[in-house]
Amino acid sequence: MTNYKQERAQRVKEAFWGNTEYPDDLDEWNLANALRETINQLQQSPGVIMCADLLELCEEIEKL
Repeated sequence: MTNYKQERAQRVKEAFWGNTEYPDDLDEWNLANALRETINQLQQSPGVIMCADLLELCEEIEKL
């Protein structure tokens, strides 16, 4: 189960960072892409995202 959580967090992180390693190169596209990926990773059924899952995902991203 932990691997799934780590993979999910890694996908969101990659969506945010894109092809850049430098925060100065981030733009609105990166943020929008990360938000889309977050929704894709957390959506359990159409329109449902649990707050606890979002907080857990944030913790996993911080661990990366």
